[in-house]
Amino acid sequence: MARTVLFLYRRSRGKLMHRGLAFPLAIFLLSFSQQPVCSADVTRTSSEAVAALKLQLGQPPVSFDELVKKPFAETPLTRADADSAASLIRDFTTNELRVTRAKEMQKKVVKLGDLSMPFFYRTFGNKPKSGWSLYISMHGGGGVAAQTNDQQWENQKRLYQLEEGIYLAPRAATNTWNLWHQGHIDEFFLRLIANLVAFEGVDPDRVFLMGYSAGGDGVYQLAPRMADQFAAAAMMAGHPNETSPLGLRNLPFAIHVGENDAGYGRNARAIDWKTRLADLQKDDTDGYTHLVRLHAGKGHWMDRQDAEAISWMAKFRRNRNPLRIVWKQDDVVHDRFYWLAVSPGDMKPRGEMIATRDGQTIRIEKADAKRVTILLSDEFVKLDEEVVVLSGGNELIRNVVPRTIRSLVETIRDRGGLSAAFSARLDVAIPQPEEAVKNSQ
Repeated sequence: MARTVLFLYRRSRGKLMHRGLAFPLAIFLLSFSQQPVCSADVTRTSSEAVAALKLQLGQPPVSFDELVKKPFAETPLTRADADSAASLIRDFTTNELRVTRAKEMQKKVVKLGDLSMPFFYRTFGNKPKSGWSLYISMHGGGGVAAQTNDQQWENQKRLYQLEEGIYLAPRAATNTWNLWHQGHIDEFFLRLIANLVAFEGVDPDRVFLMGYSAGGDGVYQLAPRMADQFAAAAMMAGHPNETSPLGLRNLPFAIHVGENDAGYGRNARAIDWKTRLADLQKDDTDGYTHLVRLHAGKGHWMDRQDAEAISWMAKFRRNRNPLRIVWKQDDVVHDRFYWLAVSPGDMKPRGEMIATRDGQTIRIEKADAKRVTILLSDEFVKLDEEVVVLSGGNELIRNVVPRTIRSLVETIRDRGGLSAAFSARLDVAIPQPEEAVKNSQ
């Protein structure tokens, strides 16, 4: 039926466009094709589901909340059709961003609620085939007058040079001491990344985070909780406060501090993190890539010796599908991290989750949540074969997991992550300690 609808629409569109009837006809045909009395929705094939998606995306305005409720959104897809559907959704989303966010890119100001984040960027070198690298560089300052933070922003704009890439210096939305690690920063940066991918052709697997002084404080905090968004991160002359390095398992992390930078104990905390990261890497040799440099004879200002962090970061690409995930929540809680997700409110501040993948088997080693969603793709597992989920010695699931348009829509459009396409998902209930006791009796 979907193929027939698409054929009739295409055939009639040219003849009826001048009468203004093409759009109403498409709506009529689409609604007719989805009437409950028609069994095509039940037996719809993979290719027909993609055809229905294409037709739906051609009918503005598009409500993705409604689209994922359509029967075709749950139709199992072949790998080739899943790839086609992902391209359709990604292209639509990119074009949508180019329309709806054109003004904020022109003005170089992102607004979220009552807060605004101006930003500056410039390009260096030649654009690679895969797209520009993007370096987000956070200024110093903090709990000082706005004009002081403005001056720090002006300094940050010209602080570093690149061989290749887009150097973007945002101006913090507030003037508080924790201006770079309040909860709104995560949303601002996700929006900025999506914008630069859509408008400038940034490679989403080549996004880097860096910052100096108060900006370095922000790197310490943001990098572990947003590790799945970056290829590498570099902290300059900052202080970690209460944050944990556990979430850096799959994010290469550099620390640059002046040997004599004793303010707030920055040098001592850098040495502490060097030890902690080394210990973590000793126990997990495939993770926690790091570099810690205390610059001899330097104080808070390192005379740009810290710029070596840029060439160090440039060696890396984001690992979208790591074999092991250590998800440590901060006081700012996220509901998705790499190929794991939870319902909002289901994981508390400072909560932790550890999961691994070995072939077709996924093991939940630790979960401070009652339920977890495992996001899957053909780049990660063989979706035409059974996937097994284990937790606490129990086999929770053993199933072939279907690829669906719904999963593609929800993951591609989530948080503006235009490259993060997961075509399948598993919702898993995690046995709680009291349940384990009952089962053992």
